[in-house]
Amino acid sequence: MKKLLFLLLFLAGCQPLFAQVELLPKFIQKMYFNKDTSKRKSFVLLPVLSSSPETGVELGGAALLSFYTDTTGHNTRVSDVYGYATITTKGQQRLSLTSNYWLPNNTFHYLVNLGFINFPFDFYGIGNNTRLADADHVSERRYRLKFNGEKRWGNTIYVGYVLGAFDYIYSDNNATGIFNTSKLIENKYGGAGVYAGPSFTFDNRNNNTYTTRGLIVNAYLNIMHGIVYNNDYKGAFFNIEYSQFFLLDKKLVLGLDVQEQSLIGGASPFYLLPQMGSDEMMRGYYGGRYRDRNYIAGQTELRYRICNSLGIVGFVGTGEVFHSAFSLAELKPNYGGGLRYFFDLQKGLSVRLDYGVGQKPAGEPRETGIYIGLGQSF
Repeated sequence: MKKLLFLLLFLAGCQPLFAQVELLPKFIQKMYFNKDTSKRKSFVLLPVLSSSPETGVELGGAALLSFYTDTTGHNTRVSDVYGYATITTKGQQRLSLTSNYWLPNNTFHYLVNLGFINFPFDFYGIGNNTRLADADHVSERRYRLKFNGEKRWGNTIYVGYVLGAFDYIYSDNNATGIFNTSKLIENKYGGAGVYAGPSFTFDNRNNNTYTTRGLIVNAYLNIMHGIVYNNDYKGAFFNIEYSQFFLLDKKLVLGLDVQEQSLIGGASPFYLLPQMGSDEMMRGYYGGRYRDRNYIAGQTELRYRICNSLGIVGFVGTGEVFHSAFSLAELKPNYGGGLRYFFDLQKGLSVRLDYGVGQKPAGEPRETGIYIGLGQSF
């Protein structure tokens, strides 16, 4: 269903008055084909439909509400509320609610995220060279809460703090699988904790939803402490990401993105280890196939705007996870391309479809992935 919806958006992208579009219900036309350039609120919904032997049929949807806190000024950035919810025929659930809130003139920026997952995943072990043959199906129940508040200082610098809490619960009925037998896995049954720490952002982008010029550097440190049944855990998680954009031509933008993550401290709970693979970085790799105490990755993406409503992208990148020593020889490649449909021209909001390609491990199929989401990858 998601692919059929995106195909329809693609076909109508540069011809919004297509006869087929006019046959659609008015609320569909308003969400995906209305070229309103005012600063009014906008809402878009994407259906989710998939299936697998482990989950049965998965049904749900993703929704994005976007708005401005100041409709009279020209500098205030777009705020949004993004929700994602699915349920399967075997009783598993995924739920996430995120809000980015910019006060008038961008004087303060707040980010709130609530997440719940009751879903199985494939666990392959720890390290940068795990094997497909070791895939172990593990049940996961996860609760997460995150709050980030930042105040603007000058024109481009934001300084603030992060607060949050988590609770991870795991089980695996396969007594001979790698999840139960590997000695590298710490806290295999999960743990709960709270965290707090500083955050810093340098941001001079010309737009936060479809950037054509400028750069953003974001860094934060989560100082963590276990609670309840995990109350002896102490550690920290560091993240820094740099993204810069260059307008090469009126319709052509080059984006660069580099990210580094590290788990700090004497313990290494496997669920807190940085993981490679997502719909934003290292597209083509199964999320969590490779995980370890450190992760570094970079990518470049070329974005071409065919017309106001439609764009195409091509990307290439590389990255790796490692315990303590980074190695150029261990870097893994990724590349691919995708489509962008801009359903709100004034705010620069889009739906994206990407196909990512990764490495081909010896004796295994090449790693690939298809991604559908709202907004740009970075």
